[in-house]
Amino acid sequence: MWCNVAVSSVKVASIIGVLPALDEVIKVCGKSGIFHPDDALSFYSKNNNFVPLSEGNPYSEPLRKLKDMVKRAGMKLQLVDIADFEVSLKEINDYVNYINYKMGLLLEKKQDILNRITKHQKAQENIGHFIGLDLNLAEIFACKYIKVRFGKLPKESFEKLNASGEDPYMLFFPCTVDEKACWGVYFAPLENIAEVDRKFAGLYFERLWLNQINGTPETELEIIKGLIADTNAELESINRKIESFWKTQKDQCLRFYTKLEEMNTYFTIKNYVSKYNESFILVGWIPQEEEDNFAHQLSDVYGIEFSIERADNEEKHSPPVKLKNNRFSRPFESFVEMYGLPSYNEIDPTVIVSVLYTLLFGIMFGDFGQGIVLSVAGAIMWRLKKMMLGRILIRCGFAASVFGLIYGAVFGLEHVLDPMYKALFNLDEKPVDVLEPKTVMTIIVLAVILGAGIIILSMILNIYSSLRRRNYENALFGQNGVAGLIFYGSLVTAGGTMALGVNVVSLPYVLGLMVLPVVLIFFKEPLGKLLSRAPDWKPKKWGEYMVQNGFELFEIMLSYITNTMSFLRVGAYVLVHAGMMMVVFTIAQIMPGGVVGYTLMAVFGNVFVIALEGLLVGIQVLRLNFYELFSRFFEGQGRPFAPIRVSEENL
Repeated sequence: MWCNVAVSSVKVASIIGVLPALDEVIKVCGKSGIFHPDDALSFYSKNNNFVPLSEGNPYSEPLRKLKDMVKRAGMKLQLVDIADFEVSLKEINDYVNYINYKMGLLLEKKQDILNRITKHQKAQENIGHFIGLDLNLAEIFACKYIKVRFGKLPKESFEKLNASGEDPYMLFFPCTVDEKACWGVYFAPLENIAEVDRKFAGLYFERLWLNQINGTPETELEIIKGLIADTNAELESINRKIESFWKTQKDQCLRFYTKLEEMNTYFTIKNYVSKYNESFILVGWIPQEEEDNFAHQLSDVYGIEFSIERADNEEKHSPPVKLKNNRFSRPFESFVEMYGLPSYNEIDPTVIVSVLYTLLFGIMFGDFGQGIVLSVAGAIMWRLKKMMLGRILIRCGFAASVFGLIYGAVFGLEHVLDPMYKALFNLDEKPVDVLEPKTVMTIIVLAVILGAGIIILSMILNIYSSLRRRNYENALFGQNGVAGLIFYGSLVTAGGTMALGVNVVSLPYVLGLMVLPVVLIFFKEPLGKLLSRAPDWKPKKWGEYMVQNGFELFEIMLSYITNTMSFLRVGAYVLVHAGMMMVVFTIAQIMPGGVVGYTLMAVFGNVFVIALEGLLVGIQVLRLNFYELFSRFFEGQGRPFAPIRVSEENL
């Protein structure tokens, strides 16, 4: 069976063996980095006795504990080379427990120090609000008949309290005030303190507990500053101990971490294993070019048998897809993936999209200078952020520059290249002046011709793809099949020749190339069933079928016209781009400030047009590809090739 050259060929590997050999098989499959596991039971018709292998992952918990501990310590983990590092599960658990115990003790001490620092800083903040009180707070708190309360009031409550002045015991002495609150103190006799506390609580008073202070706020503040300095010194000491311990353990820890990450990743393969008594089965996909190497590694495992077959024989299982395109087209795979991956036996449209997207963008955004800016912006996006869109912009910007040379446009200046055309081609002016009235109609007509050509191309691709999938009904009688191609092609030919003054339309032409294809499209479903020799080819109710398909046929005929007219936007954007830049320079000429004002407006206008129209053209070109091209031949129901492998993405 044919496979599209843009899709990497894969093969299906079936492995059967005894359970004691499973771990070695898992290790081989995981280390290969090319094994995409699949549901084993779906590949075998006689699988009643097999059940999924249910085992708990012994590596997930130590991996979690190690990662959590290292993260708490503020260190970073990374994968390292462990080619010669072999350890048992017991050794892994022992090491993880050891480093968790040692590092845990250090981190507990550090947390205790941080808690004490936070406590001291809070006390420092609280006492700071009462600096200036020339009082020995210990003596005040020792009073038997007078009670004192330190704290803060919302500013609104403080103003309300001062305004009332009714209760002689409701006296609040402020110390510091900011925009939101007022810190201070109130006193009350012992027999009245409960009532006063209740009233202040109604004013949202927040009490600060300063009972532990034995002197003035100033002396206590100095004591706390000393405590903070001491605990900060303790913090520096414990941080040095943590760094020293990590320095001695880093290399070993990274090896154990990599081994855990590796074994945890490989263990996911077991989720696809099925067993019966002491036997197991495992099925997965591998790239065709890796078959020999993979088979050689499996052949060293004792107690198993395996077979590797072509994916074409297993299309019902939907082989996973790995796109393989040339350097120019590769960035456009992201657009294809937005719509959906091609199935294994389906055409990969990436190359077509890369050419059409770049071509249409260049036509619609034709400006030599602005195209260079787009390419430079794309290069920066790719270099700094590795954005795939940047690589697409590089190509689109180059295309825009090429068509800008044809249009003679450089940053919206329409005649700056006229001397070049005169010197090179002996032309009095640029080849295409998009603002000339006689050129406008030509651009519109060419846009329609281009659209018709793309639609015809998509129909040809649909016929080819449908035949490969043995969908003969769609290939022969569909609106985008042979019948649709003949009808649409004859319609375009008739319109084109009539525009040139040649009439090819005749009765045989109409009956053979227009009426007959329409009839075939109308009866597509019963004709397709007849072709596949289905016994129930007749519709259950002919009347219902005729009415329903009549409306569908009308919609199909209308879609041929509307889809072709959609490409008018290609020509429209050529004119819009030139028109927008003409507006920019018209405004620049009336800007105050002379040359400076003109230059600033011209620069701003170019930036605005590049950003706005670049976005709009990009979206419109993508829409044309999706709705006028993809929808005719591309289903996009494939699934990605995702082999089990350890990488930084697992982190």
